Amino acid sequence: MQRVTRSAVIDAPIERVWEVLRDFNSHDRWHPAVAESHIENGEAPDQVGCVRNFRLRDGAHIREQLIALSDTEHVSTYCILDATVPLQRYVATLQLKPVTDGNRTFWHWQSTFDTPPGREAELADMVGRGVYEAGFEALRRHLRQGGDRQPRPAAAGATRAAEGRGGEMTGQAVILKAFGGSDQLAFDNISVPAPGPREVRIRQAAAGVNYIDVYIARGEYRMLEPPAPLGMEAAGTVLDVGSEVHDLLPGDLVAYACGRPGAYATLRTLPADQVVPVPSGVAAETAAALLFKGLTAEYLLHRTHTVRAGETILVHAAAGGVGTFLCQWGKHLGARVIGTVGSDEKARLARDNGCDMPIISPDHRFTDAVKAATNGRGVDVVFDGLGLLAEQENYESLASTGHWISFGHTTGALPPLDPGLQSAKSLRLSRPVLFHYTDDPVRLRAMAANVFAMLQRGVLRVMVRHRFPLSAAAVALDALESRQTTGSIVLIT
Repeated sequence: MQRVTRSAVIDAPIERVWEVLRDFNSHDRWHPAVAESHIENGEAPDQVGCVRNFRLRDGAHIREQLIALSDTEHVSTYCILDATVPLQRYVATLQLKPVTDGNRTFWHWQSTFDTPPGREAELADMVGRGVYEAGFEALRRHLRQGGDRQPRPAAAGATRAAEGRGGEMTGQAVILKAFGGSDQLAFDNISVPAPGPREVRIRQAAAGVNYIDVYIARGEYRMLEPPAPLGMEAAGTVLDVGSEVHDLLPGDLVAYACGRPGAYATLRTLPADQVVPVPSGVAAETAAALLFKGLTAEYLLHRTHTVRAGETILVHAAAGGVGTFLCQWGKHLGARVIGTVGSDEKARLARDNGCDMPIISPDHRFTDAVKAATNGRGVDVVFDGLGLLAEQENYESLASTGHWISFGHTTGALPPLDPGLQSAKSLRLSRPVLFHYTDDPVRLRAMAANVFAMLQRGVLRVMVRHRFPLSAAAVALDALESRQTTGSIVLIT
């Protein structure tokens, strides 16, 4: 993810500078790079949501959308919808502040975007120098020459999007219409409110797909009441923040994996304490594929059970999203990792990600192989995401005083464990939930920092092997539920 920032002081009062910049269609009158521009559909040029369609003097064509405008804060935020220039997921914010010395204006302009590999420096220079620095000088000249004192008249019938509307914006989301399967999902428009005092609004770039989404869609986890958006994890760029949010700014790349569904969307407003900053150099798609599953691995390996060097652990679905992270991180901690998978291909993938001994067990029969690999002793920990159909095999695979950690149930809910069976091996049984570990914002930030540190050190390697457009969420969930996938799945918004 590229970040370009430029600042300048303009020798004019802030009201005069803002008079020009708040008009989203003014730049062909003062910016040297722009040949011609118009606002689509006859909307006013300060209507939040309006689209400006313009052509650069070098022939490039761009469509940008105004996504936030504040006359009190003198802030304007916009994004690229389509462009012949390869600036991907481009979001820009300009903000003005008064300079009391001489009644001048401080202008800060920043953007984040992705570029094709090898063109990072070229396109960052194009934005920084060709757009921002050239724009500063051009507006100075425009104002010295008198400029136009009023924005272009709006088309008949157009009205300004006053801040009194509350800053509400329209986005798109995957809506669960009723509990059931993927056939109950619909892609529709949603209204996204402006952030409250302790909230942020995010333009989302990618959403992660997790098995918990299947449970919620079925109604097994009643974490929403239809109709409502689905999804627990996403990453994107902050558009605007509430009055009491001081550690996040517009333009920051952030991610979340919170206990409130609604991540399958292009825009979202949510509490700022559920959001974590994404380190420089980590792309939004990577963050969306990493955070939920990475936090899950973090609490399982460090909090529910502190894995120590020399222990033997059993990881189910070792080629899946959480499974690969458990294998990678468990191996890094010095554990011997045994994993179950459903095919030869998945066995190779698990081995490549730290699994010392992949067991191919599409029928969930693995005890004999585990006992053979441990000289009959069994494993110290089972990380069980299977549940019902693997119940007996998990029990038989555990060593005495072992720890059975049931954190999922893809084959059905695990029934209560017979106390007699538990005492026969002095077993511990844990049924942890991620959101009980992340409900404390301080602990959430610490856990996320640990996850991103492991990513940057190369311990965790994110495999985004399946990408779907947001509108194809139903296809993605079907692929996940039918065990057709390996690694992480993301929806591109």
